[in-house]
Amino acid sequence: MSVLLERFGEYSMKTLYLIVPLAPLLGAIIAGFFGKLIGRTGAHVVTILGVSISFLVSLVIFRDVSAGNTFNGDLYTWLESGGLSLKIGFLIDPLTVLMMLVVTFVSLMVHIYTIGYMAHDEENWPADSRAGTHSYQRFFAYISLFTFSMLMLVMSNNFVQLFFGWEAVGLVSYLLIGFWSTRPTAIYANLKAFLVNRVGDFGFLLAIGLIAAYAGSLDYATVFAQANELATITESTTGWPLITAICIGLFIGAMGKSAQFPLHVWLPDSMEGPTPISALIHAATMVTAGIFMVSRMSPLFELSDTALSFVIVIGAITTLFMALIAIVQTDIKRVVAYSTLSQLGYMTMALGASAYSVAIFHLMTHAFFKAVLFLGAGSVIIAMHHVQDMRKMGGLRKYLPITYATMLIGAIANAGLPPFAGFFSKDSIIIAVQMSELPGASFAYFCALAGVFVGGLYSFRLVFFTFHGKERFREVAHGDNHGHHHVHEPHESPKVVTVPLILLSIPAIASGWLIGSILYGSWFGEAIFVAPEHGAMAQMKAAFNGVFGMMAHGVVTLPFWLALAGAVTAWFLYVKRPDLPAVIKRKSGVLATILEEKYGFDKFNEWFFAGGARGLGRGLWKVGDQMLIDGVAVNGSARLVSWFSSVVRLIQSGHIYQYAFSMIIGVFVLLTLWLNRA
Repeated sequence: MSVLLERFGEYSMKTLYLIVPLAPLLGAIIAGFFGKLIGRTGAHVVTILGVSISFLVSLVIFRDVSAGNTFNGDLYTWLESGGLSLKIGFLIDPLTVLMMLVVTFVSLMVHIYTIGYMAHDEENWPADSRAGTHSYQRFFAYISLFTFSMLMLVMSNNFVQLFFGWEAVGLVSYLLIGFWSTRPTAIYANLKAFLVNRVGDFGFLLAIGLIAAYAGSLDYATVFAQANELATITESTTGWPLITAICIGLFIGAMGKSAQFPLHVWLPDSMEGPTPISALIHAATMVTAGIFMVSRMSPLFELSDTALSFVIVIGAITTLFMALIAIVQTDIKRVVAYSTLSQLGYMTMALGASAYSVAIFHLMTHAFFKAVLFLGAGSVIIAMHHVQDMRKMGGLRKYLPITYATMLIGAIANAGLPPFAGFFSKDSIIIAVQMSELPGASFAYFCALAGVFVGGLYSFRLVFFTFHGKERFREVAHGDNHGHHHVHEPHESPKVVTVPLILLSIPAIASGWLIGSILYGSWFGEAIFVAPEHGAMAQMKAAFNGVFGMMAHGVVTLPFWLALAGAVTAWFLYVKRPDLPAVIKRKSGVLATILEEKYGFDKFNEWFFAGGARGLGRGLWKVGDQMLIDGVAVNGSARLVSWFSSVVRLIQSGHIYQYAFSMIIGVFVLLTLWLNRA
């Protein structure tokens, strides 16, 4: 009897595992293919229902995993070739279930928020545009499909399924970033995101190929079991240690997906998409896929200090240099976008310091407070009638009290001030980097500390510039036909927008208090592997004295005072002396220009990659198409046939004497050849 109950329980849990990704997929199919029939209400009801089911089932699975139950099994075999078996399956462990909860909860909040944000989406389309027809239903189908893709990625137990989810989120992000397809900037942004991610995916695919070639399997457990053996092999082509080549290839894939320097250029431009997808892509899903993947691959990365050094240095560069760009941005969404880049750099530094659990912890806290900032920015944009320039805002605090309060919470958490969530995860990253003995760790520690000050500055600059000071939106009032100017008074967004903001603000405050159980308990268990020689986490665990003890210690450390100094600097520049930023910019000269030009990466990519692609395209068109295909293959063959026909026409004249003369010459030639042979 107990055996039957156990088998029934295993069967029922497998069913729940399937429901988690398939519920959003079903919602996407119904909204996408039957949107015209079910209408706008039907589209958001069916997709929200699908994601709600996924979230609730994830809670059930979370409870089961908390009880010590994990699962690693295949659902079916997709393909077998030359001894390599490609399967679809699930790996359900503490790392997976934590990602499932974050993805489904944030996605659910974004779905609900979208009802209010996209309520008047038809206004964004030209009157004669067919693309605007049923755009509301199509958008809900896309974001639900995006959720399915991310869940397939985090729940996979093999590299094939991981790669499917990896590419699927990239494809759907292409559709979402370029959703307003009549805007040239949106089309440019989604192409840029798609192409830059292909650069990273090339390295990712090479790494998977090396794993398949040397391990003979693409199953996580099988590959990890051979990790020590792989570490003894030297790659024949490059002469590199195989494990280093694999890990760097995998991380290059993460650099593209998680927007690390120098493959970061796509993420700020992706702000051209509607704000809900900015929150979904940049808070909990696509950009965190690389962080999750490296954490999942910890048994491989722990065997290559070279790869870990590469990871920590790239994360350090991204952390500081992207934060500096955020302080000169005037588009409210782009400030949050560059903030995301900097926070992803912190997560990457934690990965390089072998503090994988800290990276995942910051991924979780960041998902909540960054979703608050993005959705809050969207609420401001709604109130400002789709104006995104902070120079045209100011004084919005009294008009948008709920949005202001929630964005202030998000800013405090983003700056890393206690007792908000960002303090616990960011402070843990800085400590882990400080304790690391890898080459490049000292540079990373400097960037982490400098990034704390800059993070406090740009976080509170956004709040003070937008919600405090002079009501600058009155200076850009709209004029009517009689020459009178009037102001559209901003007002708070509807509850369908503010309720998700409030619900996300709660974990933005409190999720960091779980640090004891997530980082220093036994939560991750065997899901994350750390080599004994990388002892930063062990030292941090020994020094941890509880949430309140960490806060008490935190207020006497340098990171706290740097973050506070950044916040005070922002208050002084944008509330007390709002005239100073223009003076500082003028006196900064070339430094301000470098930051405004984003270090020239956009122009370089436009000239080198986009210009090179256009030049290659013109070359293929002129040489390949016009000269070789049209000129040689098509027109050339026609001219050859015409010439041959003209020659044959001279012989086939129809005159008997000409044929007789030809026969005599032929006989003469044959006799000559025969006599020569004789």
